Amino acid sequence: MTSWRVRWPGRAGHAFVAAYVVLLIAFGVIPTAYAVYFAFTDAGNRFVGLANFTAAASDFRFVAAVEHVALYLVFWLAALVVFVVGLALLLHRVTARPVSRSLRFLYYIPGALAGAASVMVWLFMLDPAVSPASFLLRAFGFDTFGQVVAPGHLPVLFTLIAFWTGAGGWIVVMYGALNNISPDLIEAARIDGAGAWQTARRIQIPLLRKWIVYMVILAFAGGTQLFVEPQLLTLASVGVAGRDYSLNQLSYDFAFQHNNVNTAAAVSVELLVVGLVAAGVFVARSGFFDAD
Repeated sequence: MTSWRVRWPGRAGHAFVAAYVVLLIAFGVIPTAYAVYFAFTDAGNRFVGLANFTAAASDFRFVAAVEHVALYLVFWLAALVVFVVGLALLLHRVTARPVSRSLRFLYYIPGALAGAASVMVWLFMLDPAVSPASFLLRAFGFDTFGQVVAPGHLPVLFTLIAFWTGAGGWIVVMYGALNNISPDLIEAARIDGAGAWQTARRIQIPLLRKWIVYMVILAFAGGTQLFVEPQLLTLASVGVAGRDYSLNQLSYDFAFQHNNVNTAAAVSVELLVVGLVAAGVFVARSGFFDAD
């Protein structure tokens, strides 16, 4: 028994991750390799180089979809970094445990809704005819659902939906990271006369840097995959967003409306490359893997 443990000291850890690795290979690695294969071949499985990427980029909808996703990412990442970190810092200052636990639970509740379900809730909330917040919508001058979901409002609306669904979990993560900061360090700052803002800016936020970078990497990757929100909004508003508002929608349209799987795969591979490059830049510039 002892010799078995010596030969395989990490067997418990390997057992824990084995199921995940199997699923990662089955639903992550293999589909990705399959998409890469399609992206560089045509319908007859002949290698065509970058022809599919050129076809996607030359489509009249491509540049507009890139602009829509880029604008959404600006709003989404800015809101996530500012409000998640800010709310986590405020939550960390709540000393009453019952209140702190209740707030963490409330923050996390929206995350229990799947993407499509959360969008449906927001479609209900954004319709002045049925929304319980209709008085607030009308106060901003919105009397109809069409006015609320006007094309110029979509990046902000999609950001609100994404933040409401995904920010709660990150607030809890940041709160846990704040709890790992040594109380002696915080107390020393207070003795030196640092207020709450100075403590947050000079001690807590710098020590949260790696967690913030981790959040931004995952949020960026998820944000480039924008699909459910504009797709459901298009169905609910008779095409206000369009079925090609985002790159993921454009890829879906290539595959299932035009039966052009190869160009759809090219768009998907482009999104993958953008996500990997952005993650590499964030990691390299932030020193994410540097030892503390």
